Amino acid sequence: MTDKTVAIFGSGVAGLSAALELAQFDIPIKIIEKSDFTGGHAIQFACKATDKCVKCGACLVEDKLNQALQNSRIKILTGSRIESISKTERYAIRLNQKPKYIDAKKCNACGACLYQCPQDGAIVQGTSRNHSPFFAINEKECRYLVDQSCSLCQEACPEKAIALDVRGDQVDCEADAIVWATGFSLFNPQNKPYGYGVFKNVVTNMELEGILRREGRVIRPSDGQSARKIAFIQCVGSRDAKLDHLWCSKICCGSALRMAGLINTKQPESEISFFYIDVQTFGRDFIPFYRRVQEEVRMIRAIPGDIFETPEGQLRVTYITGETHETIEEIFDCVVLSVGLQPCEENIEMTGQLNFKVSDSGFLVPSEIADEASNNGIFSAGAVGGPMGIAESIASAGETSLRVLKYLGF
Repeated sequence: MTDKTVAIFGSGVAGLSAALELAQFDIPIKIIEKSDFTGGHAIQFACKATDKCVKCGACLVEDKLNQALQNSRIKILTGSRIESISKTERYAIRLNQKPKYIDAKKCNACGACLYQCPQDGAIVQGTSRNHSPFFAINEKECRYLVDQSCSLCQEACPEKAIALDVRGDQVDCEADAIVWATGFSLFNPQNKPYGYGVFKNVVTNMELEGILRREGRVIRPSDGQSARKIAFIQCVGSRDAKLDHLWCSKICCGSALRMAGLINTKQPESEISFFYIDVQTFGRDFIPFYRRVQEEVRMIRAIPGDIFETPEGQLRVTYITGETHETIEEIFDCVVLSVGLQPCEENIEMTGQLNFKVSDSGFLVPSEIADEASNNGIFSAGAVGGPMGIAESIASAGETSLRVLKYLGF
């Protein structure tokens, strides 16, 4: 095994892919993840296969996570945030690691903690079969950690896997090179006129992914009943001049249309409307796939205005047609907001310590980093440099791995 070490920030598909590529050369890898769960956003995606694979990439993320967990050269530190990074001959990295409230060796994922907890959002559950423990404590919502007024989860755990009074750790590690693969954040649509956070049946595309994974169909969050009339609204938070978010998020069209195809297969009685500006192409099979979707989904080239809730809990959507410019109102059971991809806050926070170059949009400038990598040993991979899908993120990680190997002298 080489004496060179690489630290990878972010355990999404780009970070996992880069780790697996580099580990083939016997390089010890530390993946540093701020979340309680590995896999990034993409691990939350539901498989969109209907009668055949539609190349959504969800299975690729699961497979890479499984490989990384099985690889002895890869160590993953979850719940870890950067306190400082400095460099002399090597990078010295100091991390603040969140307390391990739930013991992964004892937890059997029975869910007793989740069912007993009286505080919404205090117990968070994973999305992957590779998440261990499958539950985590949200420090901002847990009543015990706020004022020590509740310890029901700890008392309810039959395996005694929960300890709410444990402390976190400070972890020091060194690395010869750094791969920054922190991915993206998601636009919060609460300030949009769609009633998100007010009307229960207005959800984001990521929330719908979770519903499909758990339920296998689309249900109305308000009452658990099957949703028949469903509206997808694209470009929520992206391609928006008012927000100065002029970029296309790339993955939203493909994800939403694949979800629409899956819903039509599982719930053939459903009626799906797709509101869009234009459709971003995706994949080599885009044209035949898109033709099939157009036969099943009503495509409406318009972006709705306001959404209001009816007394029955349905949603009244108003939009103006592009052809006749008339105002139309329609009633839907559920509205899905395809929220845009945004740069992570860490990009800005770390510009001083790591000499990052950030574009006007807030995403990293990968070409600038690549040019300077021979001097500073810092590389980027995946959507940290701008919106990209799973396949593109994997390809980006492969290219980055080659640059890292060259820098390390392989």
